[in-house]
This record gives sequence, structure tokens and C-alpha cells, in this order.
Amino acid sequence: MFNDRICFVVSSPMTARAFLTGHLLALSRRYAVDLVCHADGGAALDSLAGKVAVIPVAIERKVSPLADLVALLRLYRHFCTSRYGAICSVTPKAGLLSLLAAFFSRTPVRIHIFTGQVWVTRSGVKRWLLKMIDKLMAWLATDLLTDSPSQREFLIAEGVVRPEKIQVLAGGSICGVDVERFQARPGMRDSLRQELGIPEDAVVVLFLGRMNRDKGVLDLARAYADLAVKNQGLWLLAVGPDEENIQADVAAICADVSSRTRLLGFTDQPERFMVAADIFALPSYREGFGSSVIEAAACGVPSVCSRIYGLTDAVVDGVTGVLHTPADVTDIKIRLEQLLDPALRERLGEAARNRAVNEFSQQRLTDGMLSFIESCLVR
Repeated sequence: MFNDRICFVVSSPMTARAFLTGHLLALSRRYAVDLVCHADGGAALDSLAGKVAVIPVAIERKVSPLADLVALLRLYRHFCTSRYGAICSVTPKAGLLSLLAAFFSRTPVRIHIFTGQVWVTRSGVKRWLLKMIDKLMAWLATDLLTDSPSQREFLIAEGVVRPEKIQVLAGGSICGVDVERFQARPGMRDSLRQELGIPEDAVVVLFLGRMNRDKGVLDLARAYADLAVKNQGLWLLAVGPDEENIQADVAAICADVSSRTRLLGFTDQPERFMVAADIFALPSYREGFGSSVIEAAACGVPSVCSRIYGLTDAVVDGVTGVLHTPADVTDIKIRLEQLLDPALRERLGEAARNRAVNEFSQQRLTDGMLSFIESCLVR
């Protein structure tokens, strides 16, 4: 017999920490909750200790046939033994493997959360194959969530999922934003700027996220490098893991303004960098929602983002930030130049903070997840 136990499945402990901690803790007060992820999570999951059981299964992010088969069999065996009432997966590889295992173990409620489509920036056979995998996951799942209304519309229009099968929590995002953690703090702003040698009166453009080509980092670097030559007070701060070894390319593009460019690796304190910034930039080619955009918004920082599905939900163009044509360096430069106006930045930043607090608070999204899970279990 199945029970009301719930299992979340992700590839990386960092995914759970970044997007699921609040949901897992809230659900653990009503249900027995397990989390399956690569390894034991280490310090990344300390906040879950004693409340959520962590089951280590090595789910590799990249395609690895043998490792993927081993992970699939381990998930299947675990699901057969535990007899969960529901499983919920996030990210493509974890989704595919856990949905297959849950389907064949006859887990009654199988939920997947779509957070963006890799195939959007691919072409040919690779695009077709990746899209078919998303279609398979949609078929295997009993219920689907996506983290933005525009992504939901895209998936429906592309024939990946039926409209009645997919929902969006609240206004979008997986987990919302902790508006107490992410808020303007003058002391923290000054401290980080001193630490990085950035003047108090500098205008800082921040990119914070995984550094890869799909995030548009090289486009941002080119736009910034051109604009910074004529604007001596403009700085670039790029923070995040270098997934494709492109940091050297960014440095080369910004060689003429290298003294005003700071390239850093992964941080577990994104709020420190956001409060130190004046403009947040996410010139991505694909994005499910763009949680970092509303985190910056909560800090009162307006954004310059691509006009693509997902980001059009995170930014209200001309109100909380500005949108540019995707992959258009000239347009990125124009939008950045717009926000060199301090009065405009202040107006957009204030509106961004208000919208983040009112529409995307962590509590609102967690309440939405609790209601959604409960409705699935009692159906």
C-alpha cells in the first residue's frame, strides 16, 4: 500500500539548497519527506538535518549511460521499497530517471517541475531528441509544474504538454525570494565594494549565475567593454561557476577595461553581491523564470534582461527593469546606457522591490506548493 510519504529528487544538493529548502521544511511538518540527490549533500543540506531524510543516489548531470542505468535501478528499487505517495523531481536528468522509476514502481503521484528547456538553443537531431525527452517526462508525470506563465504557454504551444496537466505556482518561480535575506543593506554594500576595490560612486553591473554561453555572458562582456570605454565610472562584476571555461574569454573581451572588471567564482552568499550592485544583467538565451532577477529586485536593483519566455515574467519592461533583444550586443549596450541614469535606476529599483515582496515572497510560493501537493495526494 502507498502512503503519504513524499520524495523529492534532484541531481545536485545545491539545487535542493537553492530552490527547495523552504518547501521541504514546510512539507516535513505535515508529511514524512525524503530527498534523493547526488552524495549525501554535505554542509549544503545542514538545514534539513533531523527533518528530511537524505538518500544518496549518484545522478550525473551529463549523459553517462552506465551511471544513468545504475541510478535508474537504484531509484526503482528505492521507490518499490518505500512506496511513496508522491515523488517530485526538478531538473531534466533527475526528472527523466525518477519519473521512469516511479512509473514502473506504480507510484501514484508523479510530479515534475519544468525550469527551462535545454533544446530551445539547439538545432537538428539534438533539438528533436531533447524535446522528445521533455515530452516523455510530461507523459510519465501525473502532474506538472513550471516556474513561469510564459514557459507554460511555450510548452503548450510546442505540443510538449496538455494545458490541463500543467500549472504555475502563484505568479511564478520555484521558491520565490526570501525578502528578509535579500534587501538593501548599505553596510554590506560598502563592505563588499571595499573588499573588491570598487569605488563607492561606481555604477556596478552584476551578472550572477552559471557562466556559460547560453546565459549570454559573452554578449554582456562585449556590450560592457564598449560602454565602459566612454563611461569611466562603469564596472562589471561577474560571479558564478565557470561551467564552460569562458572566464578567460570574458577577460580577453574586457582587456581594455580590466581594472574595472571583477570575475569571481561560485558564492553561497549572492545577497552580498546583489546589494553591492546598481544594475543586474541576465542576457540569457533561455530561462525558465530567472530567480536571480527577483532576488536582485528584492534588493532594490533593476535588471537588464533578454526578452525571452521566463524573463518576461520576472521583469516588467520599463517598470522593474528593461528588456533587450536576445543575443543583440548593441541592444544590451543601449539598455545598460539607459540605466546609467540614477533617477531611473532608483525608480525602477523601488518598483522591483515592491513587486518582489508582493508577488514573489518565499512564503507565498511555499504556501502554493503545500496546497498543490495536498491536492495531488487527496485526489
